[in-house]
Amino acid sequence: MPRALPAPSLWPYSLRNRPCQRARLQTRILGRETMALVPVSRRAFLRSSTGVTAGFVLSPAIIGRAEAATLKLKCSSSLPNDPKFANGRVYYDNLVKNLKGNGLGEQVEVAFFPDNQLGQEIDVINSVKLGVIDLMVSGSSISANLVPLVGTYDLGFLFSSFPQQTKAFDAGAAKPIEDALLKGSNIRIIAWAYNFGSRSVFAKKPVKTPEDLAGLKIRTLPNPVITECLRLMGAAATPLAFGEIYTALQAGVLDGLEHDPPTILASKFYETAKFYALTQHNFSPLAIYFSDATFNRMDPKLREGFLDAAKKAAADTRTHGLAVEKEALAALTEKGVTVAECDREAFKKRVAPQTENFIKARPESKAVIDIIRSTQA
Repeated sequence: MPRALPAPSLWPYSLRNRPCQRARLQTRILGRETMALVPVSRRAFLRSSTGVTAGFVLSPAIIGRAEAATLKLKCSSSLPNDPKFANGRVYYDNLVKNLKGNGLGEQVEVAFFPDNQLGQEIDVINSVKLGVIDLMVSGSSISANLVPLVGTYDLGFLFSSFPQQTKAFDAGAAKPIEDALLKGSNIRIIAWAYNFGSRSVFAKKPVKTPEDLAGLKIRTLPNPVITECLRLMGAAATPLAFGEIYTALQAGVLDGLEHDPPTILASKFYETAKFYALTQHNFSPLAIYFSDATFNRMDPKLREGFLDAAKKAAADTRTHGLAVEKEALAALTEKGVTVAECDREAFKKRVAPQTENFIKARPESKAVIDIIRSTQA
């Protein structure tokens, strides 16, 4: 006679709810397989089931503790994965170095995604806002799309140099912008660095005066302030995502762009245009964006060490940026690019009304602009 089956209510939950497993259990108990079965008493069965169930209950907690040992963060950059001329990769390398220096190398794991791997910058900055992406290394300009006050830093010819910018930030020109971004978009700026050189005009024809820019389609960031700056300089300013620049230059959709020398070199834009006019119309600060959601879920002790490493990495990146600009200009010359001075005063004069109009539209920017203007390099 076949042995009676244990009551289905006593079977493990997964077997009660999976017909194929129930059939297999029935087959094995009825002796239709050649493997030997060991008789199990009801008490032993219940005891073993309780143990298994307890294991199922405890496993997530155990796994959770194991995962908590290493905090995994995602860091995005639109620039190529160039360890010398791309500010995102340089910052990432410095961050990893300083995390190890602070004894956090095993506790914080930062995955780096260069070259728009996580999406175009406007999508990434929104993902940082939502907490989907933890870190983003980019100029301040992109966040002006979320909080317009950040556009203060994009005003043409506002800064005279990067060292002057740092002094102005230390004097109080950074905090109102940081506070506005945190309040308006749940994004923290945990450190400031430099883009690797001031932004100048790179085009398919020589540019020395505003008249030379007339009618040229020059790519700008998707940012109204910097677009207005290029328009006042004389260009047909054309907002476009960074990842689309190269093909647009190739196709003739663009006549040029405005950016810093290392970025032009790292992105190989010299393959599509050959004239670089040193307008130096914008010393764009490099921001290290950090999701407030990530900030709040970090253990306070771990967070303190992480933020310290992030600030040290920014300082290292600033030093690197100042040194590498001249090297990038020399390398562009070797690639056949004509690097030339231009009539900066003529461009500056044409852009001058922009700042006063911006203050009228956003009175809260005046205090920031006054600090910047009063700060000497």
